[in-house]
Amino acid sequence: MKAQCLPFQQIPHSTRLFLDYLSYVPALREMYPRSPLFSEWFRDQASRVPNDDARRRKVSDILERQNRAWGASSKTLTNIDRLRRGALAAVTGQQVGLFGGPLFAIFKALTAVKLAEQATAGGVECVPIFWLATEDHDLAEVNHASLLSETGLPERLVAESRGVEDAPVGSVRFGPEIEPVVERAAWLLGDAEATGWLREAYRPGETLGSGFARFYTRMLADWGVVLLDPADKDFHDLAKPLFRAAIERTSELDDALLRRGKALEAAGYHQQVKVTSATTLLFHVKDGARTVVRRKVNGANGGQFVVGEEHLLKAALLDRIEGAPEEFSPNVLMRPVVQDYLLPTLAYTGGAAEVAYFAQVAVVYEKLLGRVTPVLPRFSATLVEPKAQRLLERYGLGLPDLFHGPEKLREIIASRTLPSDLQARFSETEATVGKSLAALRESLARLDSTLVDAASNAEAKMQSQLAQLQGRAARAELLRNEVIIRHGEALSSALFPHKALQEREVGGVSFVARYGPAFLRDLYETIHCDCHDHQVIEVQ
Repeated sequence: MKAQCLPFQQIPHSTRLFLDYLSYVPALREMYPRSPLFSEWFRDQASRVPNDDARRRKVSDILERQNRAWGASSKTLTNIDRLRRGALAAVTGQQVGLFGGPLFAIFKALTAVKLAEQATAGGVECVPIFWLATEDHDLAEVNHASLLSETGLPERLVAESRGVEDAPVGSVRFGPEIEPVVERAAWLLGDAEATGWLREAYRPGETLGSGFARFYTRMLADWGVVLLDPADKDFHDLAKPLFRAAIERTSELDDALLRRGKALEAAGYHQQVKVTSATTLLFHVKDGARTVVRRKVNGANGGQFVVGEEHLLKAALLDRIEGAPEEFSPNVLMRPVVQDYLLPTLAYTGGAAEVAYFAQVAVVYEKLLGRVTPVLPRFSATLVEPKAQRLLERYGLGLPDLFHGPEKLREIIASRTLPSDLQARFSETEATVGKSLAALRESLARLDSTLVDAASNAEAKMQSQLAQLQGRAARAELLRNEVIIRHGEALSSALFPHKALQEREVGGVSFVARYGPAFLRDLYETIHCDCHDHQVIEVQ
């Protein structure tokens, strides 16, 4: 693989908060206690991760039970034993998307492996752990996968399996309806080892959670990634003190989150999650549905809560948590805190949105754990296969040219396929205009310096009109050249499908199936933990 770096400043929809975090500007250092440079601080951070031997043993036992049930490799079981004996954790996580989810989920897992390896090599024993977000309840976000088709355009496959409305997605169980979806996926993937993993994992009787776990267990066997399903009742029993604290200290937590939200907005940043005075950090699963717990702010001393249509006093809600903690789960602002209460986390790695969450989550960490887990950006990349690479080279294009959308891309390609004499005339005219106007500005400056700006404005208008004329010529070429249309569509579909980064739109299994398990090793070798640009990787 050959990789080129593309700064996130050039990536569409990169937020100012994420970009400033990558630069680690002073305004954000109160919200992010560590820089994005893992090598600078992991040894010092290791000394600050608390150790609770009893909890560590219980968590390790649960992890061993879960991972054995999914068919864990010997390396994974060894890593669980290392955790039991005192190793720290490099953690990542993702929703349990159909067929393993988008490509970036694999990037997350490999980033965690790389962080754990780097820490261990530096004297800090560390293992990679992947948190399966089975307790999320937005089924529409995870019940589909887009796999590369013979046309190059990702084909969307949907599992029609359903549970109770708003049920945790990890509990949605497959019936016979999953079989034709798997068959279509197998046809798209071809006769590959990854296809066999998919068939074994996604069968009637499995759930979205267990299917994802079984698939990742096979795909990441050589890496020893430890998978964690937080929906396990035993994990809820361990997390019960945090669930209680979320209710007992709800006013304090809300105040801290509201202050942090105002501070973010005052600094010109966005809040990833809007918080109100009625917000709590918990969901309650009632009749199979995940229902938000809200605080009744006009109740006596804030001691009343609402779950759906049910009104509860604080004492009654706490009794319910005490008696059945498995019926409660954290929201997005508390989930990382529960994670790092259960795990001795050295660092969490996630995408841009998760990095943004941590600006708010930090105050929950401080209140409930007395520390803040550092967050690091995951590896991010666009994979350029040989056909797409040939088209990029043929037309002199780079990935940023695709970010303007398919129509503009076709115009760019058309402008570069105009007759050579016409292209030369446009280039000559542009150079002549620039040279003539530069000389004119010099003369005007000697006459009256106030006229220089007017000359610059005139040049900008002329160059703009010239560009418009070239665009019209390109569109005329486009109308008579169907090849350009096909090539533009092929590039957009392969590298920027649906005007989004490839890693977000295409299932990672497509590439693992095409290039085999060795593809993961090659990909892993391109990951450098302290390089935070988007990578454009030429796949040979």
